[in-house]
Amino acid sequence: MHSPAIPSKVTTSQVFAIAGPAMVANLTTPLIGIVSTTAIGRLGDATLLGGVAMASVLFDCIFWLFGFLRMSTVAFTAQSLGAGETGELRAILMRGFIVAALIGAGLILLQIPLAAVLLGFMGGSEGVTRAAQTYITIRIWSAPLALGNYVVLGWLIGQARARLALGTQITINLINMAATLVLVLVFDFGIAGAAFAALIAEAAGLLLGVLIAQRLSQGLAVARAMLFDRARLMRMIAVNRDIMIRTASLIAAFLFFTAQGARAGDVTLAANAVLNNFLLISAFFLDGLANAAEQLCGRAYGARNRDNFAGAVKLVLNWGFVFALAVAASFALAGTSLIDLMTASAEVRQLARDYLWLVSFAPLLGVFAFAFDGVYIGATWARDMRNLMLLSLLIFLAAWLALRSFGNAGLWAALLVHYAARGGLQALRYPALLRKSFGTMQAT
Repeated sequence: MHSPAIPSKVTTSQVFAIAGPAMVANLTTPLIGIVSTTAIGRLGDATLLGGVAMASVLFDCIFWLFGFLRMSTVAFTAQSLGAGETGELRAILMRGFIVAALIGAGLILLQIPLAAVLLGFMGGSEGVTRAAQTYITIRIWSAPLALGNYVVLGWLIGQARARLALGTQITINLINMAATLVLVLVFDFGIAGAAFAALIAEAAGLLLGVLIAQRLSQGLAVARAMLFDRARLMRMIAVNRDIMIRTASLIAAFLFFTAQGARAGDVTLAANAVLNNFLLISAFFLDGLANAAEQLCGRAYGARNRDNFAGAVKLVLNWGFVFALAVAASFALAGTSLIDLMTASAEVRQLARDYLWLVSFAPLLGVFAFAFDGVYIGATWARDMRNLMLLSLLIFLAAWLALRSFGNAGLWAALLVHYAARGGLQALRYPALLRKSFGTMQAT
């Protein structure tokens, strides 16, 4: 297996060699939500729009909970690359596939009680819940495929194969968007069409990913002793456990946010769903830089190179603020037009416009949150990630209690407080972790 050369110093061009393709790929991901929202929204029924919004959020959260499959795969792959252990790369991929298959099968088996609990918690109206149930029953079958795609993307990003990761992600997203438009608007399959589109796209993406991995590795066979190496398995389990708890805490905040919107009525739920696409756009811009931090920091960590590690952190933060300013300005200038495109409901349009100004602050408040997520993942500082995210969740809930008298505006403000808490706490903890991990060692 031929891997990209390890740079002697991290530069802006190296950051964007990873972040640039990741941003392009990530930008097509919120377009799925925009296309799905638009396709259902053009039907002019707030109940259907609320149903697809609720179900999509639930799947985002379910798959997101197992996002450690991508995150840990990036970290372990990059660290192995930095340490010169290229023979371990194939084993990392296959371990990830095994875990993805087991989790996906479990979700399919538990789909009925899982849907009942989650939809009951969301508290939507009868019509919204019924529509969401239809979507869940179909899309749940994509679980092993979607999680397998997490592993492939993490493995490619961990090796700085950003263009291949870009091609794979864009393929999945474009197939999803095209299938959604055809099945919903042409064949009039409604919400079921949107769910089938996701299933088709994930299957096509995983097939492409496996073919790419097989070509890069010249085969996917791994010796049993290497695949089930006890020390590596135990480390993988510990890191994945802590990342999963961290992610569950983050999901809890967003589920709480969505549930409060649902309890405020179908129109508020639909308006918040429209605005959530703005959050996704800003998040995935910043997440592109976080992907660069995961790979570059992971590789520097594996090579025990403190200067490269700190240099990557500085570059990612600086460029994060540049992009955050650009995204916030874009929201201010074009936000109302995008809202009008995504929904035909006059009530939903007006309510979404009322809170657009709050959403415009999200990119700026999210810079530290996303950048340090990438740093902590690359260094596998998973326990600290877990603890700081739990504290951020408590701060979010406290902010909501203090601001709930302001209704939906208070809910959005509390979410922004959560953004600030996530990044701020990690920034404060970073210097101590850097000293603990590297001491005073310098680049070689």
